[in-house]
Amino acid sequence: MAGHKRVLLAAPRGYCAGVDRAVVAVEKALERYGAPVYVRKQIVHNIHVVTELEGKGAIFVDEVDEVPEGAHVVFSAHGVSPAVVNAASDRGLHAIDATCPLVTKVHREAVRFARDDYRILLIGHDGHEEVEGTAGEAPDHVTIVNSPEEADHVVVDDPSKVVWLSQTTLSVDETMETVRRLRARFPQLQDPPSDDICYATQNRQVAIKKVARDADLVIVVGSANSSNSVRLVEVALEHGAKAAYRVDYADEVRQEWLDGVATVGVTSGASVPEVLVQEVLSQLAGAGYRDVEEVRTAEEDLMFSLPKELRQDPSGRRDERALGGRGRA
Repeated sequence: MAGHKRVLLAAPRGYCAGVDRAVVAVEKALERYGAPVYVRKQIVHNIHVVTELEGKGAIFVDEVDEVPEGAHVVFSAHGVSPAVVNAASDRGLHAIDATCPLVTKVHREAVRFARDDYRILLIGHDGHEEVEGTAGEAPDHVTIVNSPEEADHVVVDDPSKVVWLSQTTLSVDETMETVRRLRARFPQLQDPPSDDICYATQNRQVAIKKVARDADLVIVVGSANSSNSVRLVEVALEHGAKAAYRVDYADEVRQEWLDGVATVGVTSGASVPEVLVQEVLSQLAGAGYRDVEEVRTAEEDLMFSLPKELRQDPSGRRDERALGGRGRA
């Protein structure tokens, strides 16, 4: 039997500044232009958010050629390649770029290093929208490295001109292991000018590490295609949790997970609205886990302004609304 039942609630958790900005961008576009507003790919990787926006009139498409000519289209928080921007322009679409500014920073780094003829080793998951967008900035200069193991087999033409960049939502520990292996093979490997893994991803991983060492079970709220949510499950297991599972909704929590469990850790990925976490806490309370202790490892106060296409309202006034939260360890 479990002893005293409690929940350790990780903080920070949930929405980051870039996700908040992207979701509000779609909502504001719908308010201003009316439905439908088209969105290329999922605006953020969370099924609940996407479903809610569909209910308000957003239409999600895989590519811009599915958008009627002259319509409004929002680019997701994960970013797009120049080829997608050009395709939207060719169709006469009114594009709203909701790319997270931290992803845009990585795009600019890729352009800069490609201009200087570096081989860019992009650490990330091949096929992820963010990686596709970054690689598309300099396709002739980018080699994608999916894992530490792949680092052992990378081939470059000039080992003196190599730099690594990364997807913003990776495991910090695994990324550093990949970099270590790359540097062992290419001692002159350059680092990015500043950290590529975003503050929110790092903060949520640091928080769940602290929770995991005292948890019999960790529940991560987040969708299966959310890279940072999936990483949180992995990090929890690596740092002491006896078990860890990812759920989209509270009703996915299974009773057998709770058998013999005294302490449950709870967190959520950076694209998850807090309401979903609160529903999980309510579900756990019904199973006897009413003692909730927040474990906070950082404060977040970063704010991003809306995409430039939405900063001026139809009357000509500027809307400088800023959104989101930044991590200070």
